[in-house]
Amino acid sequence: MKLYSDPKIKEACGVFGIYSLSGEPAAESIYYGLSSLQHRGQESCGMAVCDTRGPKGNMNAHKGMGLVNEVFNEDILNTLQGNLGIGHVRYSTTGAASINNAQPLVLNYIKGTLALAHNGNLVNTRELREELVQTGAIFQTTTDSEVIAYHIAKERVHTHNVEEAILHTAGKIRGAYALVIASPRKLIGVRDPLGLKPLCLGRWDDAYILASESCALSAVGAEFIRDIRPGEIITITSEGITSNCHLCQTQHAHCIFEYIYFARLDSTLDGVNIYDARVKGGAALAAAYPADADLVVGVPDSGIPAAKGYSEASGIPFALAFYKNSYVGRTFIKPTQKERESSVRLKLNVLASVVNGKRIVLVDDSIVRGTTIAGLIRMLKGAGAKSVHVRISSPPFLYPCYFGTDVPSNKQLIASSHTSGEICSMIGADSLGYMKLEDLQLMTGDLSLCKACFDRQYPMDITGHTEEKIQ
Repeated sequence: MKLYSDPKIKEACGVFGIYSLSGEPAAESIYYGLSSLQHRGQESCGMAVCDTRGPKGNMNAHKGMGLVNEVFNEDILNTLQGNLGIGHVRYSTTGAASINNAQPLVLNYIKGTLALAHNGNLVNTRELREELVQTGAIFQTTTDSEVIAYHIAKERVHTHNVEEAILHTAGKIRGAYALVIASPRKLIGVRDPLGLKPLCLGRWDDAYILASESCALSAVGAEFIRDIRPGEIITITSEGITSNCHLCQTQHAHCIFEYIYFARLDSTLDGVNIYDARVKGGAALAAAYPADADLVVGVPDSGIPAAKGYSEASGIPFALAFYKNSYVGRTFIKPTQKERESSVRLKLNVLASVVNGKRIVLVDDSIVRGTTIAGLIRMLKGAGAKSVHVRISSPPFLYPCYFGTDVPSNKQLIASSHTSGEICSMIGADSLGYMKLEDLQLMTGDLSLCKACFDRQYPMDITGHTEEKIQ
């Protein structure tokens, strides 16, 4: 028997944390850090801060729906006093857009105060949640992040410190997660044992920083120290840094979608520069699917470096064919299809003088539903392009992702029910070529990858995770 309604919990976000040992205010740095991670979530954001020299229950938080610069202003930042804090930017799929689901989550419980921000998605949320419901827990959100926070609070009652409670909880949860956690005197980072979600460590003067991507470190002038190891729990206190690798393992599965699309172009994740990876992907695509064309163009932003790689490998000149309106968000992570389609028209406009009379190779990073690329092809041909040969720097999306990328069901994946030839005709392209599955490794070297959305080789058991099964 179900003990609660079973909402779909799908989210992938950006996290940021900072601890200034000298007592410098944290809120402004969190603001800039979150702004640099805005590409990872545009639906809601928030931060929680505390003064490590003040009372232990002095956690102050503010969160809201919208972009970072819409949710925060100078007056609000001035109310968030403290030298330790965490922040979060979020996106979700349909049905989960709510201020209640905005993070960080702040808990006041028998052992004190805890704030948590989470990037990723668990695959055993149902059983973990039911365990808590049976003991009387009342949930305020529909996120698996709240399940994690409650289990930490529950474990903390029986442990010597919060790190031990986090270790016990991390041993129970399965899935993808990068966590930043603030207790009144500690900043803690946790990464899942497979390394599905990224997390890195930086330093600026006497402040330590945890962030989803290295670009957030650069945004606050911090020096990159290293990536958090998969399975590692890192604790930052006034005494310095300690590391617990009890859950570290040799098997890793870094999400390939970070390198294809999700991460920002100027980031480096687990030793792989995102820009270089995408250029290599484009070069591999040119070798596999050459085209007789006059120009290579890319779909901004993540398609541009792949287009450059295609151009360099093929010898076909590269050009910019689209003007991008930077004030419109990413179309892939818009919650509804109608919003996605509308934002494409607002976001990009063709430079007609560049493409008129030309045979075009159009490079993009992925085709999920097919509507975006079809619209771009119509725009190019409407501007006078003779032909448009589409090249995609990822293999066809065939299977749902259960680890936090918005590919929830193969019912929404055009490649799961149509051949490449059918898709080519549906989107109006003159030819279509996808990245070969075996060429993905060329982007990331010897880094172990999760490619389950392409090959169905999930790195863990996902049976029963969702009501929608893989067909």
